[in-house]
Amino acid sequence: MKNLDRAVATTGSRTRQFIHNHPRSLASAVVVALMGFGVTAFGIAPMAPDASDLPRRLVTEIVTPDDTSVQLEALANHPLQLYRSDVTRSADTVDSVMRRLNVADAAAASFLRTDKTARKLLEGRVGKMLQVRTGETGLLEELVARYPAENADQAGTHFSRLRVTRFKDGFIAMVETAPLSSQVRLGSGTIRSSLFAATDESRIPDPVATQLAEMFSTDIDFHRELRKGDTFSVVYEALTADGEPVSWNQSSGRVLAAEFVNNGKAHAAVWFQDGTQKGGYYGFDGQSKRRSFLSSPMEFSRVTSGFSMRFHPILQKWRAHLGVDYGAPTGTAVRNVGDGTVTFAGWQNGYGNVIQIQHANDRTTLYGHLSRIGVRVGQHVEQGAVIGNVGATGWATGPHLHFELKVKGQHQDPLLIAKASEAVTLSAASQAKFTTVAKEFRQQLQAAVAAESHTVALLD
Repeated sequence: MKNLDRAVATTGSRTRQFIHNHPRSLASAVVVALMGFGVTAFGIAPMAPDASDLPRRLVTEIVTPDDTSVQLEALANHPLQLYRSDVTRSADTVDSVMRRLNVADAAAASFLRTDKTARKLLEGRVGKMLQVRTGETGLLEELVARYPAENADQAGTHFSRLRVTRFKDGFIAMVETAPLSSQVRLGSGTIRSSLFAATDESRIPDPVATQLAEMFSTDIDFHRELRKGDTFSVVYEALTADGEPVSWNQSSGRVLAAEFVNNGKAHAAVWFQDGTQKGGYYGFDGQSKRRSFLSSPMEFSRVTSGFSMRFHPILQKWRAHLGVDYGAPTGTAVRNVGDGTVTFAGWQNGYGNVIQIQHANDRTTLYGHLSRIGVRVGQHVEQGAVIGNVGATGWATGPHLHFELKVKGQHQDPLLIAKASEAVTLSAASQAKFTTVAKEFRQQLQAAVAAESHTVALLD
């Protein structure tokens, strides 16, 4: 036993001495050994059974749903609230408004008739945006009416909110003033009959449609050149009251960018304003859409008599018609087609009420048969300013505008002069900024088109 212990001790001493003298050799031996185990592991792994060969078992368990009567009872105990929206109309009464909104509440109707604040609902201008919240029995819980701010100084930036709320067995009414918000919206559509029908179908406000026609008036004659299948996309600003687009503010709905494809040809326009210079619309190439003359003295009308020979309806003989007649209802606004100065405003024989304006480059315009004159001699008027209203004064068989344009004293066809007039140019310093703005709007217009295509695909 002693000899065995002595041998073990001797072996341990030699082992320690070997480890001390050859540390790197020992480390290499350990690594090789571990790699051997790894190889062995990889060699053994394929020996495991294939999962597809393992036994399978089908487990069936009966699931008992919750009692539906408990769910129905909880639903029945949940208070039902209904929301409806509308706008006030010219012939509205409290009863007609309540019927339209499906409110069956005699107490609420009485309050709306008698309370001084609540009566503002039907006072003043029509077109107030209404929203009601009722219970399942039709009793009024809350009515909110939104309309232009009662303070005239805030009309373009704020709105008034009339709120009628039920409290216990009665009602309380109050009016608040809140700021309008601005939202950027996208829209697109396809012409099937008219521009306004297409924009209505796409839920685009009428002021936006009017601007579209104005922006592209020098590119497209919307009376004669519009084609079924033409498409448009638009990026526009909308003023909102509590998230709802307002209809009473004509400054809302400014078009920021648009593209109109007419008969296969694309026309684009982008709103751009650099610093203090007057803003305007430009094509993607930086060429201005604004020209020194508008294409028409009215936003929307129809040409009833062009620049040509015609049989005069009063004189009953053929004679040259040295202007263009636009048929429109009495009172329709008439715009100045180009910057200039008023040289005549008054009565002029067969033309009735007349306005004459002197423009640059020895050009003059005449607006006849007006029902109202809104400018005075010597007044400077900018392009697009309303100067009067359509009428039937003088020798006229019905309400219309007679419009003439002279160049160096010679009558010219106004429709041709408008398209050939000079374009407003974009300065070189502003071109780089415009390029960046145009690129961003082009992407948004493409997104609007893609959204409409996706919607059409879903409907199909």
